[in-house]
Amino acid sequence: MRKLLFLLLVSACSSPKDIPDYSERYERIINGIQPSLQIEGEEIPTFSIEERLKEKGIPGMSLAVCHDGEIWSSTYGMADVGENRKVDHATMFLAGSISKPVAAIRAHQLVEEGKLSLDSNVNDYRTSWHLPDNEYTINEKVTLRRILNHTAGLTVWGFPGYDNGDEIPSVPDVLDGKGNTDSVRVYKEPGESWMYSGGGYTIIQLMITDVTGESFPTTMQKYVLDPLEMRESTYENPIPNKYHANTATGYRGNGDEVEGKWPIYPEMAAAGLWTTATQLLQYGIEIQRIHQTKEDGILKYETVEEMLTPGMNGHGLGPGVSEYTFGHGGADEGFRAQLTVWKDMPYAVVVMVNSDNGSINREVLSAIAKEFDLPGVVPNIKKVVQKTDENLWMYTGKFNIPDYGELKIDIEDNHLIINGGFLDETIHLAAENDTLFFDRKDGTAIDFTIGEEDVTGFRVQGLEAIRIID
Repeated sequence: MRKLLFLLLVSACSSPKDIPDYSERYERIINGIQPSLQIEGEEIPTFSIEERLKEKGIPGMSLAVCHDGEIWSSTYGMADVGENRKVDHATMFLAGSISKPVAAIRAHQLVEEGKLSLDSNVNDYRTSWHLPDNEYTINEKVTLRRILNHTAGLTVWGFPGYDNGDEIPSVPDVLDGKGNTDSVRVYKEPGESWMYSGGGYTIIQLMITDVTGESFPTTMQKYVLDPLEMRESTYENPIPNKYHANTATGYRGNGDEVEGKWPIYPEMAAAGLWTTATQLLQYGIEIQRIHQTKEDGILKYETVEEMLTPGMNGHGLGPGVSEYTFGHGGADEGFRAQLTVWKDMPYAVVVMVNSDNGSINREVLSAIAKEFDLPGVVPNIKKVVQKTDENLWMYTGKFNIPDYGELKIDIEDNHLIINGGFLDETIHLAAENDTLFFDRKDGTAIDFTIGEEDVTGFRVQGLEAIRIID
């Protein structure tokens, strides 16, 4: 059974004199979940949240919505299956990469105080570690601004975390590749193009600790989490024992527990925030309030406006930014999360699950947007072009994605499939045209490059795969 909670939040998401009764609208949301990827001509099923969680094998979920001065929160399923412990409103989840825009607040505060600069060489603020210069940094430098919006030309997309019992590396060791990821280095000229880098936010983490002289969890708690009323949230990794009774266990897509129940992230700014859905909502509410009222808060109004200005690939100085919304997604081992805030409307949404399968997060968000007629969130509707095995043969073979490994594309039942050592499962593709295909599960685009006689590679999520010639 789900648990519901309604809270009046003063001075957030606007402050009407009378709080309307939205219970019927929420019942429609709860029972009106549809797949985010919809294929033209195919029947679109409708589920309740509980049915969809069961169908996808997701143990638990926490949902929080702010609108018109009110917070509505709903929880589902199990925080820990083996312990028969249910998700409740105090259950803490790993926020994944949503840790980044929250951590960015502290960096912006230090810029406002004159202790950091958005546009100076980050090595000017480094005392415990130095980012090596190379041929790419001769003319352009890695700056805080470029790290925040992922244009610094840095390596290391994300982090897999560590298991309980593993030796946890220091942050300088992580940056030098002495942990379980490659070293964080400049691999193209800063400012040239966009490439997501969790490694960059780990540099920011070290900048903040070097400048403040405080541990990262301490400075974040004092200057960001507590002021945002996120007092039961923490960046501490491993998460201390005092939180364990409220900590969700992470689960793989097949239902297996994450080793040690949850991963450990020394890369705290990039991936290490533990929080609840209602507390994480406070980040969005405060930034939205400052933007809408033009009144200073945890950051100055001018800082927030600069932060919410989209750069390359629609990324601001912390959150991702679109025409109508700002926010971020999160993906840690065993956890998925989504934060979406409407810039100029009094709505904000957080969805968190303790599973590698987070596709329901977007589906819940779409149901909320549909019910309240919110712009910027619509189903991904695709039209499939049928191809024969003979048509598909040219796309098959082995491909290599630098820093990730090899993938193999084959034909199965008149469509392409992708397998590889770093993929958790087989990806089934459908064709939109001769070069553009998509993952039938989540709509991820696969854009093939065709040479004079054959396919030479493909692009996916900012990565480029190159065909391996046997």
